Amino acid sequence: MSHVLGLKFNDYGQIYYFNSGAFVVCKSDRVIVKTEQGMGLGSVVTVSEDRPESVGEEELKTIFRLATEEDLATEAENLELAREAYRLCRDCVRQLELEMKLVDVEVFFDRGKMIFYFTAPGRIDFRELVKELVKTYRTRIELRQIGVRHETQMLGAVGNCGMVACCRRFMRKFNPVTIKMAKEQNLFLNPTKISGICGRLLCCLSFEEENYQIFYKRCPRIGKRMDTDQGLMKVMRANFFRNSVTVFSELGEELDFTLDEWDALNPRRYDPSIPRPEPAAPIEPKSPPRRGGRPAPPRGAGKPRPVREEKPQPPDEVQPALVEEVPVADSVAETATPEQAPATPDSVRDADGASKDHKPRRRKRRRRPKRPKTEE
Repeated sequence: MSHVLGLKFNDYGQIYYFNSGAFVVCKSDRVIVKTEQGMGLGSVVTVSEDRPESVGEEELKTIFRLATEEDLATEAENLELAREAYRLCRDCVRQLELEMKLVDVEVFFDRGKMIFYFTAPGRIDFRELVKELVKTYRTRIELRQIGVRHETQMLGAVGNCGMVACCRRFMRKFNPVTIKMAKEQNLFLNPTKISGICGRLLCCLSFEEENYQIFYKRCPRIGKRMDTDQGLMKVMRANFFRNSVTVFSELGEELDFTLDEWDALNPRRYDPSIPRPEPAAPIEPKSPPRRGGRPAPPRGAGKPRPVREEKPQPPDEVQPALVEEVPVADSVAETATPEQAPATPDSVRDADGASKDHKPRRRKRRRRPKRPKTEE
């Protein structure tokens, strides 16, 4: 009975599926298959009776034969040839002064083609380089430009988590990663924290994206005011790991509710024109309150303050008005004149008894001393 084999032609390559045919194949065996590029030597990584859903029945091809000792020796020679071609191509790039970085060299099993992988900031005119390589190896030469993600996948690296990069271990296809994923996961938008070794956004941001989408579909929108059975509440934040939401009530309390408890409050859209019913008895949330939330009341807030007895103030003493004595003649009593009236705020009496307006005193300006003229 034939089985469906999953083959890999290199450590970081994709998995291709073939039919075992009449051969008995086990995991980790080496087999020879026919591909569009020619004969290839692959390693068996999976053996199953059912084909994957993503692979059609017509796409499954039968393996050519099992690998022999001669085939393994040929593979070792090809690896040595690839290392030699890498050194030669790097010297040619340095001589031609091309702005490109050589990453890896792949030699096909039958040596019908050699692929040189490189990275560059832009387009490179490498026609002279191809001529030198064709003159040396007498086979088909292909220079393939790749991105920084594929470069990290080929070379391998250690990520920020301390483990081998995901693209090197198990990832075979790169899914698109956006900054929106980092915002939904409440991560600090620090480029050094959310970027990988390649300088692009972390591929692991897309691993939990589906779970976050399901969670946010059940949660109310952040910052929205909702009308519930306990009154008007404003949604402050959502916690994916605790499966809860934090709201701010009308009484100024910050409460945490699980999504099931939140649905039990019958949340609905707030409409000022519709009269709201009286709030029901509050439901204490099961989850503990947020640490560092509402500050504690001041010391002694619950005790009644003592009433201070006000002391009666003495009545204001009326000061007697100062009366200016006016000299009276022995024979004739002089009548009072306007000049003898009491002084007003706008006028001031002088020593002779005549009133004159009060003017502010001018400040004298200090003159700067003149500098002596120097004789030339």
